[in-house]
Formats: sequence, C-alpha cells, structure tokens
Amino acid sequence: MSKLKIAVIPGDGIGWEVIPEGIKVLEAAGRKFGIDYEFTEFDWSCERFHKTGALMPEDGIEQLKAFDSIFLGAVGFPGVPDHVSLWGLLIPIRREMHQYVNLRPVRMLPGMPCPLANRGPEDIDFWVIRENNEGEYSEIGGRMYEGTDQEMAVQQSIFSRRGTDRIIRFAFELCQRVGKKKVTSATKSNGIIHTMPYWDERFEAISSEYPGVATDKYHIDILAANFVMHPDWFDVVVGSNLFGDILSDLGPALAGTIAIAPSANINPEGDYPSMFEPVHGSAPDIAGKGIANPIGQIWSGAMLLEHHGHQEAADAIVAACERAVAEGGPKTPDMGGQAATSDLGDAIVQALG
Repeated sequence: MSKLKIAVIPGDGIGWEVIPEGIKVLEAAGRKFGIDYEFTEFDWSCERFHKTGALMPEDGIEQLKAFDSIFLGAVGFPGVPDHVSLWGLLIPIRREMHQYVNLRPVRMLPGMPCPLANRGPEDIDFWVIRENNEGEYSEIGGRMYEGTDQEMAVQQSIFSRRGTDRIIRFAFELCQRVGKKKVTSATKSNGIIHTMPYWDERFEAISSEYPGVATDKYHIDILAANFVMHPDWFDVVVGSNLFGDILSDLGPALAGTIAIAPSANINPEGDYPSMFEPVHGSAPDIAGKGIANPIGQIWSGAMLLEHHGHQEAADAIVAACERAVAEGGPKTPDMGGQAATSDLGDAIVQALG
C-alpha cells in the first residue's frame, strides 16, 4: 500500500502541542490497520511572519499540491492582526485548493460535562456544513476617506449559483450517507434582502431532488437559540460561510468544550488535497503550558483517514476518544481535570489498542 503523504502545519500557539498527539494517534491507528504515512512538517506561522514578512512562502500553495492531505494545528497569535494571519495562510489554502466544504461534526462524548441542563450524548449529535469559499468572507470591498469624518468601509458578499448549489447538495448527500433524516437551512432572509432570499430559493430547489429527506429552515438568530434550547432537533445544518462559522463553534460549546471539535476542509472532487484541523484556535493564553485538549486534533485525524477511505481506522479513533473520556481517563482542564496534553493523547492511544 502506498504511503499517505501528509503536509503538517502546526502553525501557532497550542498547534505545536496538539499536532504531536494527533500524529501519535494516527501512527497508532496505522500500526493497527496497516496504514503508512509520510509526514512533512512546515513552519508556516505568525513566527515566520515576524521573521520574513509572510506566513508562508510565495510558492506555498504549489508545495502543498504535492500532498494527499494537510494536517493543520492552529493559526493566529498576538502581535499579528487576525485578518493578516488568516488571510496569509488558512484562507488562501481553503480557496486555492477549492476546499469549498467545511464539515464539522457536533457530538457530545459520554462522560463529558454538558453546560445544558438535562442533556446528554443522545441529544447532541449532528453535523454543521459551512460553505467555505465565498459568501460573506469575500475579498471584494475596501475603504474610502480613511481618517476623515466621511470614512467608510464596504464589504461585498458573494453567493453564486454554483457555490450555493454544491454546498446545499453536499448537505443532502451527507444526510443520506450517514443515515440522518433532516437538513436544516440557516438563513436571514427577513433582514438581508438579496443574498439570503437567493439562498432560500436554491435550498428549496435542491431539496426537491431529495424527496426522502425532511427539511426545515430558521433565521440565524432563532436557530442559534434553538441550538441551545433544542439541540436534539438537528441532524444536518447547512449555512453560508459566516453563519456556518458561528454555528459550528456554538455547537461543540454546547457539547461541553470547543476543544474536542474537529473539522475538515474538503475538496470533494479530489482535484486538490483537503485540509483537516481542530475548530479551536491557537489559544495563546494557555500556549506552552502543555494542558491543551488534543481531542479536536486527534478527531480531525480520524476525519482525514475517513476521507481517504480508511473508515474502520477512523471509527476506531473516535471510539478510542469516547472510551478515554467516558471511562474515567485523564481530562485536561477544559474538561474539569488536571491532565497534560500528552496524558490524554497517551490514554487515547491505549484505548485504541
């Protein structure tokens, strides 16, 4: 079997602490299921920006095209404005690699404390699908009359038929593939007069192709409220770049901690490598302390394996995370314990067998 060629970008902050745990678990799964890897590490980061003026080299995207997948830790650190760090690394990779699907499972693990009263793992188990290449996160816009009392900023949203249809269709296909029953659309067509009614129209058109899948739609404000009040209502939720971004952070917070949440930036056609990363950021407040929760990174590794057809290995990793948490294993401070990052990583390797 050929090796999976993985580009590893720890990035910033706790990325350097959780990436080794993710690789450790991938290697353990590889030994168990006969999967070989070739890892190549890149130091592309805010630290590199301070040294060279760029988070990655000019030919960075071309370098990444040689790999099967990208395993990313985190991006961003104090001293570099967020729009500089994100647009200098993460967003160019997502766009130039046509990773238009951002896929984020929201799932409460047994043994996790839940911030919602009387809720358990059976209540919080759904998917958020975020459009990842256009929408509200457009480069079109600018500023005029800077520094004067007439100063203004303009930001253009882009909702193309191609971009909208393909992400909505992916949501319906996923719903059928994972055995769920309903796709929920996140909208705001009562306040955003052009793009959101268009999104609603395309959702209705695509949904007609899947008569066996139930649908509903909510304006983003009440949808966020229902995430809190009724998380059990949801199976698959699809939203624009901005709405999907917000909901996919809110979801895992309801499940106990955003630190366990994984994500996949997918190019479904396979023309470019896809990228796998935890939802959490670089967490500079705890960076260097060795207490970051590695489950989001480890679970992202499981999604990487699933993407490459290694479903059994992916399922085993997620099950190992569940056992490590549920059976009284070490817990990092975000889960109410005092364990180190490596302690939890080791426990997951042990649970993996």
